Amino acid sequence: MIFIGILLSMATIAFFCWLLFTLAVFALPLFAGITAGTWAYGTGAGWLGAIVVGFAAAALAFGLGSFLLSAIRTTWARLLIAAAFVVPASAAGFHATHSIVKHTMPCQTWQMVFSILGAAAVGIVAFVRITGMKTFGPSDGHSSPS
Repeated sequence: MIFIGILLSMATIAFFCWLLFTLAVFALPLFAGITAGTWAYGTGAGWLGAIVVGFAAAALAFGLGSFLLSAIRTTWARLLIAAAFVVPASAAGFHATHSIVKHTMPCQTWQMVFSILGAAAVGIVAFVRITGMKTFGPSDGHSSPS
């Protein structure tokens, strides 16, 4: 019975790590949506209004980022846009990793080392996913013939 508990714990941790890597791209839209929803609720929009404003802000942040990545062709500007998505994803990866390792190892130095490694891994995965997203226009940069 203990063996099954250990296996289930490992499967749960693996599932949450997979979920973190999959959803890391959406950290910036999530933060934008939560911030806008909190602001809307504070101004008196109520729960429903706050949820609608939060979803709209999250969709706008993701859509605007995707559009800018497809429309802008200069490398440094695309890197800045990708960094806007990668930095919140890395912060989320740091805190998720730290919440796991603080329960498994007593040394705070090693907790920080593994948390930074987790943030780097999540940031790299988010960067690869952001830069590998499908663009709206032609992929070769030339317009299609009429």
